[in-house]
Amino acid sequence: MPLVLVLLILVLLWFSWRYAWWRPATDWSRPRVLMYHMVCHHRPGTRFNKLRVLPDEFRKQVRWLSRKGFSFLHASELLSELPPVPSVCLTFDDGYRDNLLEADRILADFGGKATLYLVTRREETWSSKKKEHHSDDELAAEPKLSDDEVRTLLATGRWELGGHTTTHANLSKLSTEEARREISDARSDHEERFGRIPPTFAYPFGIYQPDHCKLVEEAGYIAAVTTHPAVMSSPPGQPYEIPRVKISGKDGMLGFKLRMRGGKRGLSK
Repeated sequence: MPLVLVLLILVLLWFSWRYAWWRPATDWSRPRVLMYHMVCHHRPGTRFNKLRVLPDEFRKQVRWLSRKGFSFLHASELLSELPPVPSVCLTFDDGYRDNLLEADRILADFGGKATLYLVTRREETWSSKKKEHHSDDELAAEPKLSDDEVRTLLATGRWELGGHTTTHANLSKLSTEEARREISDARSDHEERFGRIPPTFAYPFGIYQPDHCKLVEEAGYIAAVTTHPAVMSSPPGQPYEIPRVKISGKDGMLGFKLRMRGGKRGLSK
């Protein structure tokens, strides 16, 4: 077999594994819940550029959603028995300042809206350690939203607040009572600071146990989102374990569209 043909087959196999273009789309009547963190430029030589979606790429994504007729939902609207078809829910975790400076103005241009899963004690060095060997330095250095900036976002009507613990805690490392405080105090902190009761919750790092779902429900949240990469059912069978479509800062529009089709870009992620 000619070398060129072998190389062509290998490239096709790699492309098919990476992008899974042949996989059929998940039913478009099921809302897509998208997970973002930052909308900003990449930082050379850093670990978390996958969490940094370039502003121009975010604009392309929101423009595409708008042109395809997607209705933008807040997370609290995901429990509706008859959500619009097609529909999308944009979620932003943690509370980075670029959500106001970059993401909001792009949403405004296309009539979009989003849910902000906000860590309440952003002025402190909250944890970004999913594993013990991870460093806090990179994400800790990213500018966070001030309370006044959060109020500015909320005043637009485009943003809904969600709980995300008080310190971005890895719940699996806490006692039951410590986890309960992280979950419930985030809700009361939001009400005290912003006069808004967050209806839904996001598990930091996507790490949680079945007991944590119960704690979230007991705290008064009506639903919770995870980091499990998939398209949610409609209505969600497990409202405290709603999957999300991870949007990577390393993808172009092809990767974004494939994630929209089935929840993942390729076979593995």
